[in-house]
Amino acid sequence: MPLLGFSLAALMGLSLGLLGGGGSIITVPILVYVMGFGAKESIAMGLAVVGITSLFGAASHWRRGNVQWKAALVFGAVAMAGTYAGARLSALISGTTQLLLFATVMLVSAVFMFRNGRKDSVQAPEPKKASFPLMALAALGVGGLTGLVGVGGGFLIVPALVLLVGLPMKQAVGTSLLVIALNSLVGFAGYLGHVEVPWVSLGIFTAIAVVGILLGTWASHFVSQATLKAAFSGFLVVMGVFIFFKNREALGLGGGAATTQNAH
Repeated sequence: MPLLGFSLAALMGLSLGLLGGGGSIITVPILVYVMGFGAKESIAMGLAVVGITSLFGAASHWRRGNVQWKAALVFGAVAMAGTYAGARLSALISGTTQLLLFATVMLVSAVFMFRNGRKDSVQAPEPKKASFPLMALAALGVGGLTGLVGVGGGFLIVPALVLLVGLPMKQAVGTSLLVIALNSLVGFAGYLGHVEVPWVSLGIFTAIAVVGILLGTWASHFVSQATLKAAFSGFLVVMGVFIFFKNREALGLGGGAATTQNAH
């Protein structure tokens, strides 16, 4: 169902524009379960889509003064090393395993997003700067996860930039998009050579997603972030459980074969 998949690309862009994250968490299931691509192809494509789309979103936030370049480059440089390593490591595990890891990340992200949304409606934490080794460890972890399962990492990067780097929330969202762009594009480069990329589909999907992120960035001024995060966390739970269900045989639960596209 390529038409439905391309239509849902706008939803992915909206998520990035509104929340500063969530793009890849929507993109990979769309590419696998709606458009029928294999798991590894979908993860690689998702990184490219999220990388380019986030770059447009970061540019929009930069014009509003919400990108802290030093934090983006320092945090992003360390994260990119982890991303490339994670992308190379992904060649050693099956597509089904990647999807199960991906679903786990979705459920964890849902918990953090719901808790973060509740805090937003009460009081934001006081920004404070942590030591460089702690920041580097967090960046490596986010980067490795990005490369291994194709998650852009916005839900991890935004809290890290607030709590470890000491950025205000608005700057953390804008800076996060730049870090996501750098991470995702490096991760995509790590997949080139061992994954066949359908370039035409990738181009169309990306173009639609870019329109979505521009609309989402504009709409973010009019929508309650706490309400959005609570609703989106529920969506992540549904999608995470769905991916586990589709791959239940790989978990030894039986009841049907895992989808063939997940195995390669």
